[in-house]
Amino acid sequence: MSTKTQQIPAQALRQQHALCAMIREFWQAQGIAPLAFIDTYGCQQNEADSERIAGMLEQCGYSFTRSEEGADIVILNTCAIREHAEQRVFGNVGALVHTKRRHPRQKIFLCGCMMGQPHVSDRIRRSYPHVDGVFSTHHLWRFPELLWHILQGGKRVFAVEDSDGAISEGLPVARGNSLKAWGSVMYGCNNFCSYCIVPYVRGRERSREPAEIIKECSDLLAQGFKEITLLGQNVNSYGKDLALDIDFADLMAQIAALPGEFRLRFMTSHPKDASEKLFDTIAAHPNICKQFHLPFQSGNDRILREMNRRYTASEYLRLVDYGRAKMPDLVLTSDVIVGFPGETEAEFDDTLKLIERVRFDALFTFIYSPREGTPAAKMADPTSRADKNHRFDRLLEAQNRISAEIHRAYIGKTLRVLVDGREDAQLTARTDGGRLVRFTGDDSLIGTFLDLRITESTTWSLLGEIPNRAE
Repeated sequence: MSTKTQQIPAQALRQQHALCAMIREFWQAQGIAPLAFIDTYGCQQNEADSERIAGMLEQCGYSFTRSEEGADIVILNTCAIREHAEQRVFGNVGALVHTKRRHPRQKIFLCGCMMGQPHVSDRIRRSYPHVDGVFSTHHLWRFPELLWHILQGGKRVFAVEDSDGAISEGLPVARGNSLKAWGSVMYGCNNFCSYCIVPYVRGRERSREPAEIIKECSDLLAQGFKEITLLGQNVNSYGKDLALDIDFADLMAQIAALPGEFRLRFMTSHPKDASEKLFDTIAAHPNICKQFHLPFQSGNDRILREMNRRYTASEYLRLVDYGRAKMPDLVLTSDVIVGFPGETEAEFDDTLKLIERVRFDALFTFIYSPREGTPAAKMADPTSRADKNHRFDRLLEAQNRISAEIHRAYIGKTLRVLVDGREDAQLTARTDGGRLVRFTGDDSLIGTFLDLRITESTTWSLLGEIPNRAE
């Protein structure tokens, strides 16, 4: 395993920029204004990757459309975490044969985590001849080169060679939102949880230089962004591969000190690496959101060992208790897997007990999905799907009740929110803790911070009003 962060050479990146210019000239010479469609599956890191792909496409002269119909290039940025997501991709790729038949010059590329799995890229090669190119996350920076090859009549291209991964700075980015921005601080994962495919498709942990991250954040604030979310498969490992005395808490403190009114969020943390220093840093800076996404996955110690999580339920609870002692208003969210191979009813009950003890604001819940190539996929799994579904329903019932109770407690409070858009007749906003609030107001409020009095609640959102309008 490589532990040294590798940088893509500046000269190699300059060559990609030059190819973007050549692709733009290619289309201009034909008098065509090319259109691109990007379909993104999965996590925030995939969203951030799609923004970099969009940035390169813009540099290549493409504009964007909301449909694959009529697009000159279609890119599916895929997710490998759940079987359902993979099946959706294969179904959508199959349907593209018809759009390409109607639009013969259309080029189709597949990228993202799924493409880092050899059995997937082999299936694409064998069964989907209308796909022009495939590249894994390690080769995203080479996209202009791959596209140019196809536009020049080259054969199908598969850039899926395995790699420990590298950092490519200076790629163009086309942000999908003018208020909120993603900012990756690191890539990859070294944890090898037994159920997870991420380390195999995104490579080893590698951290960006802090100066690059701080410059990016400073530029975003200068452009008017109001919220930045720092991304990493395990942000708590940030800096371990750098020859610098800096960790993630230090990095956040430096970003929080930048001038301007903005919010700073992050995800995701691994409990085995979450430190009291991190909680202390969040508490000390008003513009670091008092929200912590801390996946626990199971409340049973034997299952946690089988998952290779490397913490116990009691250690997790100590972290939660410390965070809430420092920040009584801390919003806690988490991930949980139901039906891990071999999980008994009593072990699942331990998960329910932990949920009741912690009282999470929200949970992201999943029924275990085997991933080819992971240790868990080879484990005996005697529990029926019906039993797993029953447990899942019990978990949802418990969490929905807790979420509704927590939301009811907001009624009558006044909360600071960032107004971020409109849904039909109401504006939408997010609290410091990431809770969705709907209220009546003018579009001129979008992009501003304001105080809202909470008047009603549901299980998943809040209703509010501007205080001086109610007086």
